[in-house]
Amino acid sequence: MMLYLSSLYVAVTLALVPSSIDALKDGDCEVCVSFLGRFYQSLKDNDVKFSSAEIEKAFIKTCKDAKGKENRLCYYIGATSDAATKIVNEVSKPLSHHVPVVKICEKLKKKDSQICELKYEKELDLSTVELKTLKVKELKKILEHWDETCKGCVEKNDFIRKIEELMPKYAPNAAKARTEF
Repeated sequence: MMLYLSSLYVAVTLALVPSSIDALKDGDCEVCVSFLGRFYQSLKDNDVKFSSAEIEKAFIKTCKDAKGKENRLCYYIGATSDAATKIVNEVSKPLSHHVPVVKICEKLKKKDSQICELKYEKELDLSTVELKTLKVKELKKILEHWDETCKGCVEKNDFIRKIEELMPKYAPNAAKARTEF
């Protein structure tokens, strides 16, 4: 009987001690932590009532404007209209109790590991990058990031010309630095 109780004690203790295996490593869940962190801050800034329903409604609204990897995160969580699964409550309920976003992302990782595989693409330093060395795909991404298209662009030089034309509007500091060369 004593052996049984001590075994039970060890089992309960191990269950209650947070596992370092579950903890996120530095850089894990980059998109999840960043996006949910900004979302949580926007809830506080806009004095949203911290109820699960209100948070879920605000999250779905925020996801409508999300682009790129953040839109993919919303899809995995089920906050987009075309999502196959719906685990939005795994975000809204913990946020209503002010659970840290890192802990929410850890829990989401257990539900769907793809959530933590999302990473932001590295930003190009437009003030120093030589546009001629970039691939057309990368040039298109710059324009896409600016919500611009290059109609009639066929050659690489067409895309470069369009980026240089729009750079003062979208990246004025980079445009100024480039003219100082």
